[in-house]
Amino acid sequence: MNELTYTITPNDLAGHHFLVELQIEQPNPKGQRLSLPSWIPGSYLIRDFARNIESIEAYAANKSLLITKTDNNTWQLEACTEPVTIRYTVYAWDLSVRSAHLDETHGFFNGTSVFLQVHGHEEKTCLLDIKPPKNIKNWKVYTSLPEAKEHRKAASRHGFGMYRAPNYDALIDHPVEMGTPQVISFTVCGATHEMVFTGQIPNLDLKRIAADTAKICEYQIRFFEPDTQRAPFLDSSDRYVFMTMVTGKDYGGLEHRASTALMASRNDLPTLGNPEQSDQYRTFLGLVSHEYFHTWNVKRIKPKAFAPYNFYAENHTSLLWIFEGFTSYYDDLSLFRAGLISHEQYLSLLAKNIANVHAAPGRFKQSAAQSSFDAWTKFYKQDENAPNAIVSYYSKGSLIALGLDLTIRKATNNTKSLDDVMRLLWQRYGRDFFSKRPNGLEENGFNAIALKATGVDVSDFTAKYAYGTEDIPLAGLLAFQNLKLGWKTGSELPSLNIRTRISDNACQIASVIEHGAAHLAGLSAGDTLLALDGIRVEANNLNTLLKRYQPGQTVAVHVFRRDELRQFNVTLSEPVQNECVLAPAQTEENSVGMV
Repeated sequence: MNELTYTITPNDLAGHHFLVELQIEQPNPKGQRLSLPSWIPGSYLIRDFARNIESIEAYAANKSLLITKTDNNTWQLEACTEPVTIRYTVYAWDLSVRSAHLDETHGFFNGTSVFLQVHGHEEKTCLLDIKPPKNIKNWKVYTSLPEAKEHRKAASRHGFGMYRAPNYDALIDHPVEMGTPQVISFTVCGATHEMVFTGQIPNLDLKRIAADTAKICEYQIRFFEPDTQRAPFLDSSDRYVFMTMVTGKDYGGLEHRASTALMASRNDLPTLGNPEQSDQYRTFLGLVSHEYFHTWNVKRIKPKAFAPYNFYAENHTSLLWIFEGFTSYYDDLSLFRAGLISHEQYLSLLAKNIANVHAAPGRFKQSAAQSSFDAWTKFYKQDENAPNAIVSYYSKGSLIALGLDLTIRKATNNTKSLDDVMRLLWQRYGRDFFSKRPNGLEENGFNAIALKATGVDVSDFTAKYAYGTEDIPLAGLLAFQNLKLGWKTGSELPSLNIRTRISDNACQIASVIEHGAAHLAGLSAGDTLLALDGIRVEANNLNTLLKRYQPGQTVAVHVFRRDELRQFNVTLSEPVQNECVLAPAQTEENSVGMV
């Protein structure tokens, strides 16, 4: 059948190396070209994964062939008409959701980090033979990649052996976890879901996590498919897999067509015998909700710039405020609608996001659309000046979604909402994505979709708040839903208008807010605070020292800038109203349509 066959082996656990073999039955007779992706969809930064390929060789009929690297991620094979085997080693020591990691406890990889693309063969079926490590007998395999059931070496469920992908794009969109994780499964809407937790996690309450996640999954499936209640990933796999790497402090997620790779702190996860829902566990559930919602919004409903992906260059789009921002809006909203958090808790999460957006002066310089386009060079390369220069298309995008939802509800007296827009996007661009390959949402196509779905013209709204830098008038929009938005000071202390971090057990300025007290006095990010009026600043006593002062007073601040002692006279600012408060308005009837 002229399939491409990949074999991956955890070859050197202590040295963190995967051995990969690629068999090409019919290589380009003029010389086959091969490449490894430069980035992974969902993480918009050129990462040059090919740098982790340490050695590469090519053979045909037991004869060595010349293979030459031609750029950062591409190799050229000499002319050959016989079947070719490419053998290479990949260094895998990136403990993240983006790449590959291997040691004596587990193996994990994304296909973008380990599987070479065979140019001209992208649509051919890909077989993947996953081999076990030597001298380890109890590892199993967890992936949404379907088993190659008709193959003589077909893998059994959770077993090593042969798996199958219909093409290269699918092959690299099903990450693999192998090892001895804690696992639980559940079924909702007729679809199997597996939850896989890797790491040392004593007393983990798997049943509680599965029960809560099932509510999220069922709600979101019914949200997009109220009639069929069909899970979207059934076009690619017979199961959805949540793969969570658990450490002491990490957090993050990356979406795939039938799975997600997550990072979580063990402190975020519930333990047996402790039924209370902590803030940290709500954060984890929000992450699960966010990545699962991506199964519809970005893995299938895509901007045109991603249909298809170019894996070797930046794929610029100004629409990440829709694909990440709207997902960020619906992640916590799904928790509320699924009954996992209270109305008060939802409003608290919403208020926190409003406050986070308003805390950054960069929102007046960069629009959410510009932030989307510049994700590759600004959002994913943030420095100490980021709060003053950029806005997050995640958090500002979620407020745009909130504002659009409220605007549509107000214009239609709560008969239409952003929900209707999402369902039309799904029907037009997402439902048949992997079978009919629609082009994706045009850069200027959202307003027409919103008008078609709701009858509301939102072009003025998106011009001002998505493509412009004005603050969304949320207070007035929320009032229509009988919600009151207010502000209060998070602290009564006078302010230096800085953000700090602890570095080498000292208090260091992480960022200086533009036009604030520290900026006007000349303090800079990276300065290590030493003393206020001759009193030593320690790692955690800055607020205690500031209690001695009143706004408007001037204080002598000593710092080390690099290895140089500096003094600055800082006039302290008024306490900042940086806490947003959302609560039901005091009316006879509080009918909150949005939730």
